[in-house]
Amino acid sequence: MSSESNEHKRLGHKFIIAMWIALMIMLFLLFNHVLEKDYNPNQQVNTGIIGQQREVILKRNRYGHYVTRGKINKQEVTFLLDTGASDISIPEKIARKLKLPYGQERRYQTANGIITGYLTRLNQVSIGSIQLHNIRASINPRMKNDEILLGMTFLKNIEFTQRGDTLILRQ
Repeated sequence: MSSESNEHKRLGHKFIIAMWIALMIMLFLLFNHVLEKDYNPNQQVNTGIIGQQREVILKRNRYGHYVTRGKINKQEVTFLLDTGASDISIPEKIARKLKLPYGQERRYQTANGIITGYLTRLNQVSIGSIQLHNIRASINPRMKNDEILLGMTFLKNIEFTQRGDTLILRQ
């Protein structure tokens, strides 16, 4: 074979490898988006104002949880609604990103046992058009995920109704 033919073959192999790599990256991005939407079907919060009430409608994810985008002190976060949590529980790495002050050390009884956390105050917590101010929360150094447990310090101020796989929050 001539060296020019070998060079064309090498170039053809490189092109095929590059094509497969590009295809794998595209598939990864597509499936990552699908999985994220599967976990959090409320990335675009369905919100409105009915009379004097602000309303947010959330869809339950396939795991049976209500996960949604929201904001703490005007910075975007992901919430997992948890009526079993007394406070809003924030993973330490998220608390650092939000530059939250560490308050008094406190012990909490959790599903995983007793932990030590830190009290903090949130200037503003919002989901869609629903907004609350000056809310107690806790910083949890043992939480490793990025979701914030939206507990009863927020939810006790909101009327919520569940119908099938839909949760309606009203303020």
